[in-house]
Amino acid sequence: MITQYTWPTPNGHKVSILIAELGLENDVVAVDINTGDQFAPDFLRISPNNRIPAIVDYDPADGGDPVSVFETGAILMYLAEKEGRFLPGPDEFRGRKSVMEWLMWQMGGLGPMAGQAHHFRQSMGGEDVPYGVERYSNEVRRLYGVMDKRLTEAEWLGGDDYSIADMACWPWARSSRRQGVDKAELPSVKRWFDAMSARPGVQMGMELLADKRGSKAMTPESRDLLFGAGQFERE
Repeated sequence: MITQYTWPTPNGHKVSILIAELGLENDVVAVDINTGDQFAPDFLRISPNNRIPAIVDYDPADGGDPVSVFETGAILMYLAEKEGRFLPGPDEFRGRKSVMEWLMWQMGGLGPMAGQAHHFRQSMGGEDVPYGVERYSNEVRRLYGVMDKRLTEAEWLGGDDYSIADMACWPWARSSRRQGVDKAELPSVKRWFDAMSARPGVQMGMELLADKRGSKAMTPESRDLLFGAGQFERE
């Protein structure tokens, strides 16, 4: 049994998609990041960075006590390795290397830059920050160009097989227009995006907490929790 502590954001969807693709028995704890649930002591014990998602695995491979995992890259690797799917094993070192490269590319590049582009383009509450818009929009367009070139050379980001690298990137690509990118101008990204969109596991993962998605307006309080002084851990 896996418990997901999550919220319907791109980072949350990475893990919910993998759990759905793996067909794992799981339950869900909604962590409303707009109201400060991420600072609850019980959540901080499993996610000390006060960010979603995190998981608790009640049936770890060593048969011992439950294992908690935080940070999306670590969660994706943990579950894929435990189940032996969507990440080549150590004996397939070339394929594993490629999947790990593109997973790290998402974690260090696409996710942070897409998030910043969205923030400055959509979430500033009417404030005009031209340098922020230009800086992050240009970088995220560059990254999509890198992805399009890769997907012209290979069917999936990691190579011939669908993997956790694709699951990590797809939720961010879903909102590309809000980042200033039109997937119609990137034919290989569009082909890949549509192929993933048709997968039942992706659709199921996206359904998780769908009723919470887009249901709230940004308030000064939630903005402070997400971007201001309120995001710092409480005593």
